[in-house]
Amino acid sequence: MWRVLLFVFVIGCSYQNNNDFIGAEYLGVKYVRDPLGEGAAPDADPLIRFDAFDCTTFVETVLADGDRKRLNQIRYKNGKVDFINRNHFIETDWLNNNANIVKNVSAEYAPVVTRRVTIDKKNWFKKNHNIDTDFAPQTVSLEYIPYKYAKNISVKKPMVVLFVNAPGRAATKIGTDLAVRHMGFLLPDGRLRHASWHKKTVVDVDFHKYVNQMMENQNKLGIMLLDIKK
Repeated sequence: MWRVLLFVFVIGCSYQNNNDFIGAEYLGVKYVRDPLGEGAAPDADPLIRFDAFDCTTFVETVLADGDRKRLNQIRYKNGKVDFINRNHFIETDWLNNNANIVKNVSAEYAPVVTRRVTIDKKNWFKKNHNIDTDFAPQTVSLEYIPYKYAKNISVKKPMVVLFVNAPGRAATKIGTDLAVRHMGFLLPDGRLRHASWHKKTVVDVDFHKYVNQMMENQNKLGIMLLDIKK
């Protein structure tokens, strides 16, 4: 009897710690753009759901272990649930406010370069949501690995991977520059696990093939690797 219990315990633990486990329960879940909100105007979508993700909410929900309180801490500055207070921008909000969870370790894996980006939150809120705020434009420098080096990357544990783009037409359309346009998890066996707009679902794809596809577009620059601290 004790041997059986010990066997089950060991198998359970090894599964929980398996590199394949992170986010695996959501494989096949449909892609929906901006599926989460505050449950009230101006974004009446629910605070948490498990039947639909976009790339960011997939990563956030996995990092939160599906717990709403933890998810709120990741999605909002100091966990204060409010549309204005949400970490809308990966570059200036999300990375800074989640420094206790993730850390940019790109330079430990390959040569890096810097992409400077200026986020104009005031203009973005007004242009897209007709909301007046007093945010000042904020400029940050992001260290990333160019795709020519990223295609040779391998990791020993799951990491968050951010995909960095060059400045583009989005600045005119939405009122601010953007650098990070996609995110997911890089697994040690070379898979990228992400909520894919093209596939319309959460999928695993070959990371190195994905990188080669990105290299064909001159507006796509490279990746950032974030160590998961927990």
